[in-house]
Amino acid sequence: MAKYSYEFKKKIVKAYLEGKGGCGYLANQYGIPNKCIVRRWIKAYETLGDEGLKRSRKNEEYTFEYKLHVVELYLSSEVSYQELAKQEGFNNPCILSKWVNDFRIAGPDALRPKKKGRKKALDSIDYGKKSTPAETVPIDTSAEHIKQLEDEVLKLRIENAYLKELRRLRLEEEALLKKQRESSTVSEENSN
Repeated sequence: MAKYSYEFKKKIVKAYLEGKGGCGYLANQYGIPNKCIVRRWIKAYETLGDEGLKRSRKNEEYTFEYKLHVVELYLSSEVSYQELAKQEGFNNPCILSKWVNDFRIAGPDALRPKKKGRKKALDSIDYGKKSTPAETVPIDTSAEHIKQLEDEVLKLRIENAYLKELRRLRLEEEALLKKQRESSTVSEENSN
């Protein structure tokens, strides 16, 4: 994908705003392969101003809580990715769609930060040092402790099943709303 300079983008957006042509005409005039690129620049400029046209060099990292907040905001409201991106100050709504899709597939844990780079190899063994025997930690095997652990496991299983069912119901509801919207648009088209 070709990279365009800020000045180039600004020139095209100004031409559009001055009424020198539409997106398709300006894309052809300046050798841009697709008019959607010009349209994206115009929307970015309208929502974020000059910052919307500048290429972000920083690789911004977002906290787990913020990602979860934005995903819940999208799922609980009737806004599009573009509207939510505009509201939250994102230049690229694709980030939001990736977070929502990851959340739908793997749940909230998919939004947690992941470690970068290779996995650490086992510590290299220094053959010059004498190895010390590992300290043994006594394990509490009393019946009372085991019962507490079993109760905790049962509680977590119930919570997990509840959250899975809640997510399934939410997805069913979204699918039903989508189907209703599609049927209403089809009936509107048929009536015209």
